[in-house]
Amino acid sequence: MKIALIVPCYNEQEAVPIFYEEVLTVMKEMDCQYELIFVNDGSKDSTLSILRELAEKNENITYISFSRNFGKESAMYAGFCNADADYVAVMDADMQDPPSLLPEMIKILQSGEYDSVATRRVSRDGEPPIRSWFARKFYQLINKISDADIVDGARDFRLMKQEMVDSIVAMGEYNRFSKGIFGWIGFKTYWLPFKNVERVAGETKWNFWKLFKYAIDGIINFSEAPLSIASWTGIGMTFVSFVIMLIIIVRRLCFGDPVAGWASTMCVIIFIGAIQLFCMGIMGQYIAKTYNEAKRRPHYIVSESNRKSVKKLQ
Repeated sequence: MKIALIVPCYNEQEAVPIFYEEVLTVMKEMDCQYELIFVNDGSKDSTLSILRELAEKNENITYISFSRNFGKESAMYAGFCNADADYVAVMDADMQDPPSLLPEMIKILQSGEYDSVATRRVSRDGEPPIRSWFARKFYQLINKISDADIVDGARDFRLMKQEMVDSIVAMGEYNRFSKGIFGWIGFKTYWLPFKNVERVAGETKWNFWKLFKYAIDGIINFSEAPLSIASWTGIGMTFVSFVIMLIIIVRRLCFGDPVAGWASTMCVIIFIGAIQLFCMGIMGQYIAKTYNEAKRRPHYIVSESNRKSVKKLQ
């Protein structure tokens, strides 16, 4: 049995050594073959130097370094493309994905009933309340308007059979939202609950704005509901405009043409203009996603790796 662990890293010089020691302890307890695939996502600190040192000490370590920061989604995809094992896991280096859960996850998969074991947080201790509220609402919303099956509190940390990983790699779309992809491709998943763990070192790379943008990307990538909203809003506004036009005509015929208020006229114009811009913005997001897909640029570019067979463009 062989396990491959994919670990995206961006400015994690403090966390990587701690994570490595913890994973090494867990792997020795499990007594199995393993490969650690660290993906350096254009870090600006000493992360790459640390990965080089670890790779020299341990032949089971593969590091893949990008030419620049391509984002966590690209880093995970690079790991999936280069993983070759019976079981493949993706987890963060900041220890918020506890390596101690791996033995239990392996036992569940070896039972043969499931194809993957995914983790979900049952608590959000240490997280700002407003951020937790928005996160819960996002999960509720995307499950209602899309085919993606995403559990509240779901983490990227999951252990999968190689067959499932092959299906993920086959979905080569440029605009990636892995939480949605995991749910969309199907396969039987066991959700393993655990309490929230704060990062062991360094600072989070996800502020509120980045998380909000990530949520919008997820909705657009896996749902056509925003387009439907724009269409129905347009139909509704057309009906309202027709009613207002009838009122103006009847008023003109019955009461003449008194001078109406300038303020009310401007309010109507501004409101309708805002609705139009809102709907155009929604359509623009979809057009932008289509434009990025049509360019067919690689998800990542590898500038350095200690493995000769690594896929440097994908």
